[in-house]
Amino acid sequence: MVRIGCLTFALLASVAWLTTQVDAEESSLLPDEQRWIEEFESARIAGIAKAMPSTVMVFVPGGGGGGSGVLISEDGYALTNFHVSSPAGTYMRCGLSDGKVYDAVVVGIDPVGDLALIQLLGREDFSTAEFVPSRSVQVGDWCFAIGNPFLLATNLQPTVTAGIISGVRRYQYPSGTLLEYGNCFQTDASINPGNSGGPLYDNDGDLIGIIGRASFEKRGRVNVGVGYAISGDQAQNFLGCLHSGRVVDHATLGATVGTDEDGSVRVTNILSSSDAYRRGLRYGDEILEIDGQVIQTANDVQNILATFPSSWRIPITYRQEGTSVETLVRLASVHRGSELLEKMKSALPPPPPAPPKPPASPESDDASPESPEDSNAKSSPDEPEQSQPDNSKKAMKDAAGEPVPEIAVNQIEVREGYANYYYNQLQQTKFIERLRRQFEEATTDDSVWKINGTAIPVADNQQPSEFQLTIGEGQFEFKIGNDVERLSRGDELLRVVDEQRDAGILACLSALQRMLAIGPKQFGDTYYWGTMPLSGKRPLRDTVIGIHSDLETRFLHHPESERLEVIESIAGTDTDPAELWFGTDNGGIPSTMQLRYGTTTVLNLQIDDWSVEQAGQPQAPDAPINGDAS
Repeated sequence: MVRIGCLTFALLASVAWLTTQVDAEESSLLPDEQRWIEEFESARIAGIAKAMPSTVMVFVPGGGGGGSGVLISEDGYALTNFHVSSPAGTYMRCGLSDGKVYDAVVVGIDPVGDLALIQLLGREDFSTAEFVPSRSVQVGDWCFAIGNPFLLATNLQPTVTAGIISGVRRYQYPSGTLLEYGNCFQTDASINPGNSGGPLYDNDGDLIGIIGRASFEKRGRVNVGVGYAISGDQAQNFLGCLHSGRVVDHATLGATVGTDEDGSVRVTNILSSSDAYRRGLRYGDEILEIDGQVIQTANDVQNILATFPSSWRIPITYRQEGTSVETLVRLASVHRGSELLEKMKSALPPPPPAPPKPPASPESDDASPESPEDSNAKSSPDEPEQSQPDNSKKAMKDAAGEPVPEIAVNQIEVREGYANYYYNQLQQTKFIERLRRQFEEATTDDSVWKINGTAIPVADNQQPSEFQLTIGEGQFEFKIGNDVERLSRGDELLRVVDEQRDAGILACLSALQRMLAIGPKQFGDTYYWGTMPLSGKRPLRDTVIGIHSDLETRFLHHPESERLEVIESIAGTDTDPAELWFGTDNGGIPSTMQLRYGTTTVLNLQIDDWSVEQAGQPQAPDAPINGDAS
C-alpha cells in the first residue's frame, strides 16, 4: 500500500509539473505563433464545415447495413464503395447533414476497384466536394474522414475523425480479382466499419479520395490507425464508365513483370495477342514509365494499372537493347466475357432479412399494407384516368421486400450486364443528338455520300492526288488517283480492316452514315461505354460502341466541343483497328480526315466537298430513347 501510494503521489507530481510547463510554454508564445495556431484551428473548422454538407450516409432498406458516400455533382451523383451499395441492390436511402433522407439509385459499379456511383433524387442543388490532384497529396498532410462509422449517424449528423496522410502509392491485394486497391492513400484518421465509401478530405475541405478499407486488430474489428482511401485520380478515371450504368472492368497490360538482379523491372511473360506486343514490347524489356509515372519496382506496374479502366490507351516507355521506346498501348480487360459478372455475383452478400409484416386487421383479408394499385382504384370518378405503370417496374422491391418509391422506379432499368441500364439510355440519347447536330447537312435517310478532295502524301515517295469516296446504297467505293476499291458487303468491310488497308476508311464512314440514319437502337448492339483518353491524352472523350456485321465501331466525342473526333473500326483483338480522325474548322462537317493503324498514318485527306444525294425510300429514324414505351 505504501509503494502504491508513493507511486500515485509521484505520478500526480509529474502531471502537475507537465501542466506547469505547458502553461509556461503557452504563455511564452510569440504573437505571430499564437496567431498562426488560431488561424490553423480556424481553417480546420472551416474546412470541416465546408465538407460536411457533401458527406452522404448510406442506409440499406430494412436495416441490413450501410456506409458512407460523397456528393460530387449538384444533381445528386455520389461516390461510394461497391461493397457498401451491393447489399442494397439498385435502391437505397441516403441521409445528409441537412437532416433529410433522400431516395437514391445505383448508377454504375466497379467491383474490381470497389467503387459505385449512385444518384440521390429529389433535388438539383446538392452541395458537392471538389477533387484535389492526387499527385499533390503528400505524406504528413493533415486530413479528416467524415462518415457513418458503425451506422452511428441515426440523427443524420456524420462523425468526423482527423489524422494525417501516412503513406501514398500503397497497394492492397484483391480478394481473387475483386476489391483491388492500387496507388491508394494510407491514413491514421480513425476509420471503422461504416466509414466505407465515405470521403477523405484535406484540411481545406477538398476531396482527397474515397475511404474503403482499414486494418483491424485481430481479436475484433477495432481500428489500429491504418486505413486506406481510393485516390481521387482513380475515381475520376472511372467516373465516365460508371455514368454508363455498366459493370466496369479494370485493365491489364497483357504482360507480367519481375525485378531483375540489377533492380530493373523487366517483362517476364507477354501475350502475343496483346497490343503491348504489337507495339514492340518483348520478353526481357525494361519498363521505365507508365502514363508518365516512373517505374521503380515490379509492384509499381500493377499499382498503376489498377487505376485504369479496360480499353484505355496510355503512353508507356520501355528500354529494348539499350534503346528507349515511347509508344501507346491499348490495355486489355482483366476478365473475359461474363467472367466478371459471375465473380461479382458470388461475392455479393445475402440480402438483409425483411422486417416482419404487421398482422392483418379483422376487416381486411390482406395482411400487407395497401398497395399503390389499391390507391389508384379508389380515385374519385371525377379525376382523370391515370396511365398504368409498367408491370415489371410496379413489382420492384427493395432489400427489405418493400415497394421501391416511384421516383426511384422511374430511374431504374434492369438489363443483364448492367448495374442500371437507364443511365446508359440517357447517354445514348445525348450521343445521337450531338452527332446529328454536327452532321446535320449529311443526315438524311437512305442517302449517298460523295466526298471529294486531295490526298496529301504521308511518305516521301508519294505525290498529291485526288480522291473520291462514295458511301451509300450498300455500295462503298474509294478512288484515289487511278486506284479504285469497291466493296458491297459487311464481310468485305471486315476484311479490309483486318488487313489494315486504306479501304478501312470505308468501314468507318459506312458506320457513321448508318448511325446517323437509323440511330443507336437500330444500328446493332449499341451502348455508351464511358470515357477514355484519345491517343493517351486528356480530356477524356465520351465513347459509344456499336456492333454491326461483326465489326465493332467506337465513336469518340470531345466532352466540351461535343465534336466527333475519331471513329475506330475493330475487326478483332489480334489486329490494330482502323482509326479515322476528323478535323474541322467550324465544328460541323469535317474538313480533313486521317486514317491510322496503331501509331502509323496511312491516309491524310483534305476534303473539298461533302455532298449528299437522295436514294430510295426513307427509313424512320429512332424515336428519343427516353420516350420509348416498349
